[in-house]
Amino acid sequence: MNTIPNAQVTLVLDRVARGEGSAAAELLPLVYEELRRLAQGQLRGQSPGHTLQATALVHEAYLKMVAHAESGWQNRAHFLAVAATAMRQILMNHARDKRADKRGGGARVRVTLAEGQAAEDIPDFDPLELDDVLTRLAGLDRVQSRVVELRFFAGLSVEEIAHVMEISPATVKREWRAARAWLNAELNR
Repeated sequence: MNTIPNAQVTLVLDRVARGEGSAAAELLPLVYEELRRLAQGQLRGQSPGHTLQATALVHEAYLKMVAHAESGWQNRAHFLAVAATAMRQILMNHARDKRADKRGGGARVRVTLAEGQAAEDIPDFDPLELDDVLTRLAGLDRVQSRVVELRFFAGLSVEEIAHVMEISPATVKREWRAARAWLNAELNR
């Protein structure tokens, strides 16, 4: 559980977005534990021989985000949602590189998305397959794709997603149900 007030984090996030050099150094200690929890959750879903560690994933994602901070973050929840996306992209690139080295290694694993399920709750899923399916979903429905990303990878609650996306909780629930049904069908072909 985080003890740093949301308002304090939001103020530092605003300073980072404005390009204040010292703000980025102040931000990491404020959000490090939450970023590490996100990274550990995403890494739990990876295959047993995964070589990327949570600390490295946190630092790589943080550097990537701070380098593109000019777009700004609305608040802590928005920042964590962006962090989850950055971590997912890093993991997908890592998996693609590893798969390219092995020339197609790894068997497919069926994935089922249940209500409230997060990436760390699924044993040994194929992250590249899931990423491909999410990319297809994004082409069909950006809102559903973003809801899945925030719910599944960031582990945000319905209320947090509604706040980040500026939509109602009822819309989040409806989009999550629809996206889950579509993804389950696609992943279990």
